[in-house]
Amino acid sequence: MDLTGKKILITGVSRPMGIGATLAKRLSEAGAEVAIHGFSDYDLVMKHLTAMPSGTETLAKELNVTLITPSDLEIAGNAEKVVAEAVAKLGTLDGMILNHTNGDSVEIGNWTPEHIDPILNVNIRASMMMLQAFAAQVDTTKNSAVTLFTSGQYLGPMVDEIAYCVSKEALICLCRQASYLLADKNIRVNCINPGPVDTGYCFGEVHKAVAEMFPSGRWGMPDDTADLVQFLHSDYAKWITGQVIASEGGFNRYK
Repeated sequence: MDLTGKKILITGVSRPMGIGATLAKRLSEAGAEVAIHGFSDYDLVMKHLTAMPSGTETLAKELNVTLITPSDLEIAGNAEKVVAEAVAKLGTLDGMILNHTNGDSVEIGNWTPEHIDPILNVNIRASMMMLQAFAAQVDTTKNSAVTLFTSGQYLGPMVDEIAYCVSKEALICLCRQASYLLADKNIRVNCINPGPVDTGYCFGEVHKAVAEMFPSGRWGMPDDTADLVQFLHSDYAKWITGQVIASEGGFNRYK
């Protein structure tokens, strides 16, 4: 699944154990020119145990990929600037992987606009604006691909994360509609659900209990997700668009 000659923007790259960092490494090793964007301040605010200041800048140097100026995608206008900077630094993009996300667990009764709005703005609005900017710059004579990330809300309840679930369900809609809208530009749009992935956010008994919900007895790993993403951006996936693909390793959410 050689990606030589492809120019790909990846968002949500800020932690060394994260899916984004693994994607950047994998796709770069496969021959793609990769640009990464992230926002480490969000990880620090969320007190993620693997968060680190200037994470995106550090990873860009370590992985030898192109850095896009870190920014908060909740702020209107920043999403389009990310695509514009990537184009300025790499040239015309033919791949985009929207791995960024915002989400928090809040039970009904405690919902507020302050909780809901950042999630919807980052996950939905920013993704729509970036997709629009990507489509505007693409070379329609080439095959291009966009990968969106959803979650498992369409397969079972996640009732403590309703705002997050609503945003991820919207990305499924965006995938299905945009795949038709952009087909005449030779842009394929697919959406993946990576299932529970061990990126360093869960430990102890909870980590063990989740592992037991997989037939293999282990969590999904970022490399498992990268296998699918690399395929979707390769020429082997040239006939696949508008699909929502679960890569959950047989995860049994009802166990």
